[in-house]
Amino acid sequence: MTSPVSTAVGDRRPDLDWIRVGAFFLLILYHVGMYYVPWGWHVKTAHPVEALEPFMFLTNPWRLTLLFLVSGAATRFMADKMSAGALTRARVARLLPPLVLAIVLIVPPQTYFQLIEAGQVMTFTDFYRHYITASGHWRIDGAPLITPTYNHMWFVAYLFVYTMILGLVLAVAGGPLRRFGDWVAARLGTWGLLIAPFLWLAIARLLLERTFGETHALIDDWYVHAVSFGAFLFGFLIARSDTIRQTFIRLRKPAAVGAAITYVAWAAYAWIYRGDDPIPPLGLRAAMVAVYAADQWLWIAAILGFGAKYLTKGGPVLTYLTLAVFPFYLVHQTIIVVAAHTLAGAHLPQGVEALVLIATTFAGCFATYEIVRRVNVLRPWFGLKALPKTVRAPVGMTLAEDVQ
Repeated sequence: MTSPVSTAVGDRRPDLDWIRVGAFFLLILYHVGMYYVPWGWHVKTAHPVEALEPFMFLTNPWRLTLLFLVSGAATRFMADKMSAGALTRARVARLLPPLVLAIVLIVPPQTYFQLIEAGQVMTFTDFYRHYITASGHWRIDGAPLITPTYNHMWFVAYLFVYTMILGLVLAVAGGPLRRFGDWVAARLGTWGLLIAPFLWLAIARLLLERTFGETHALIDDWYVHAVSFGAFLFGFLIARSDTIRQTFIRLRKPAAVGAAITYVAWAAYAWIYRGDDPIPPLGLRAAMVAVYAADQWLWIAAILGFGAKYLTKGGPVLTYLTLAVFPFYLVHQTIIVVAAHTLAGAHLPQGVEALVLIATTFAGCFATYEIVRRVNVLRPWFGLKALPKTVRAPVGMTLAEDVQ
């Protein structure tokens, strides 16, 4: 039996659906930006735009942490309607086929054009034979390029693993875990909701980030696991609490002010100390650990607060976009890489090129979704439920039924 705290919020959370859609759309723009900033990526413009870096820092610290938190909340709504075994089977069916499809078919063009821009000369057929058999033995800037790979789909791979772990915990101690969530929600209070997640993020960055970095290689990515699995589990624990939702609403304005201040501080630090010279003083580096963690959590708290306050309506647009975002996520980076590599040969003015690249990416994503949602055999491979034969068009979903 669930407690009053856990039943205070219903099964529909339009605010979290809207937030998830918005976060994924920002992610698409971020990956377009990765083509232009000087940072390493799969393909790069011949004319990097260093001034774009502060804009990239606007979402860099928090966007995926927010998505893991929302995914944890979605998993809670599912878990409260089915057994742990049913939840695990549903997640396997929803997450594993798209991950396999990405590794086998969608991601390879990213790696191919990365190698082409690094100076390799080969046909795609020759590349793919070595890619799929892990026999390419390629190196980029002296580092081995391991294939097959999931590239941007690391988010789905991690989400799959986190869900499997959670399913096991629910099977063994589902009741105690839910009661622990109720206990946390009842005792955090206003300042606790700001301070406790901040401390977790700061400690993780202080103790783990410098040692392990961010590898996205799953088995050695301990800093990312601490942040991402922590956010996923926190989202699961607090999803049902109306107390927490109301607290986020009360905190939205001070959190937004704090987010703006910490963003300016972090972006200025990252801009001044970009590259290897100058080297920041040790005390400043330690202070920036706290600033980064505060920036990370304050943005999330502000977004959740404003979302809970104003994004309360669903409707056909939200239903459409909620279903579309997983197929979008699946194909967007490959579209960006292929389109960017192709557009480079057209020698367009950079501003025009960027607009064409953004438009091409969104057009490709929408086209993919419009095709996939109409072909029942393709739907599970893109994270959509197969429709019964009597259903001719996609139906709406609650957050609990959603992909993530």
